[in-house]
Amino acid sequence: MAAIFGASGYTDAFLVAYRIPNLLRDLFAEGAFSSAFVPVFSEEKIKGDQYSRSLLWSLFIVLLLITCLITAITIIFAPELTSMFAPSFKEDIEKFNLTVLLVRIMSPFLTMVSLAALFMGALNTLKVFFVPSFAPACFNIIMILSIYFLPSYFYPYGGSGIVALGVGVLGGGIIQMLVQFPFLIKKKFGPKGPIILNSPAVKKILKRVSIGLIGFAATQINLLITTILATGTIVGAVSWLSYAFRLFQFPVGIFSVSLAGSNLVHFSEAIKNNKKEQAIDSLKSTYDLSFIIILPSLSLLYAFSNEVVHLIFERGAFDGNDSEMTSMALRYYLWGLPFYGLYKIFSPVFFALDKPKIPVTISIFSIFLNIIFCLTLTPKYGFKILALGTSLSMMVNCILQAIFIKRDLKLSFSFFCNLRILKMILASCLIYYLVQALGDQFFSYADSFFVKASVIATLGALGYSVYGIVLVIFGESKSLKYTLNQMKKSKK
Repeated sequence: MAAIFGASGYTDAFLVAYRIPNLLRDLFAEGAFSSAFVPVFSEEKIKGDQYSRSLLWSLFIVLLLITCLITAITIIFAPELTSMFAPSFKEDIEKFNLTVLLVRIMSPFLTMVSLAALFMGALNTLKVFFVPSFAPACFNIIMILSIYFLPSYFYPYGGSGIVALGVGVLGGGIIQMLVQFPFLIKKKFGPKGPIILNSPAVKKILKRVSIGLIGFAATQINLLITTILATGTIVGAVSWLSYAFRLFQFPVGIFSVSLAGSNLVHFSEAIKNNKKEQAIDSLKSTYDLSFIIILPSLSLLYAFSNEVVHLIFERGAFDGNDSEMTSMALRYYLWGLPFYGLYKIFSPVFFALDKPKIPVTISIFSIFLNIIFCLTLTPKYGFKILALGTSLSMMVNCILQAIFIKRDLKLSFSFFCNLRILKMILASCLIYYLVQALGDQFFSYADSFFVKASVIATLGALGYSVYGIVLVIFGESKSLKYTLNQMKKSKK
């Protein structure tokens, strides 16, 4: 995408358009819905497979009806939504019309990704983790194919063929949903009644989701303001932030999302079976795993922020200035990386404890702080403040969630902050300075792509190796072995 379309007004148009149908994704897909669905699905499964299967397909119908209605409304009011999210686009009628067209093309994506999340939650509860985790990769594959092969077919619609990306989003959403369906059949959870749209279990999930709607509304106000601020700073700002956020999400997507999904299933099952100590052990192991994996990733990405952005993005329409701006945004995002990973783990815990109002209230508070921070400083310091604001907001969110989890589960302070975490932080700092010094000596922007990629890969592998060695020296060999064993299990 960067090579073919760069960081331009066209990519800004696509990213704003993608953001609009993506508005409800956190509610109906990976966020509040999944957190509300899995504990209730686990409860129904304890009663018997026929109850949980009935719940699954009843919710399928409910989600299908709700998201299709929202999709229709989005298509009808696409111009108004575009005006709300990117008022500055009105000054360029071509960009505005292109954004409206992309919004309409991508609107059905909400339905597809919501149903995909429903299937993912069911499969995770059935102890199937790899395929649901692989499904988003299928979405990315379709997007890549659309970038390579479809733009020439959409030049007449404007935006130098970027409309192809909208088509790719729609196709990718369909594949992300369908790839999981055969495994539901394999687990004998295929479409089968009775379909009871107003069952107590369905009502319970919808009630929890409605509570999440409050936090969702606050999130979208935050998103609206940050988008307006980004589109009002400089052409390309939306794209730079988006490219940086993709790299920022890379370790979260690989590790934290999988850890969070696994923890939600095991924690929910233990809590519902009144096995509190087992639930706490599951949360503790997930918490430690998140830190031991995310911290070295933070160090290496921060040390190589310029080099990685240059290596991955800088070609074609994406120039040196784009690399510089993207790497700057990445560094500001990275301050919040450990907390973003923990957020994925902490939030679902409250739903399993039947206390969904707590993370919602905390989210509203942290978002409010972020809005004030960004409104105050962005006009003076530019788009980078939006990345820093996201990091600080997530930091506040996680600290407050940890305080409430400590209270509700009666945990000690050492559960969250202990000598083991300190050792991980020290090891991460050490490899940061090591690989940065080696990078300055061995990495050259003038080298070929293969040489540059080899240097980064070698130094990255060296960094992770030194990190492991330091942890062993610090007496954390058991933690390291446990991490490696868990990673091996996740591949099975």
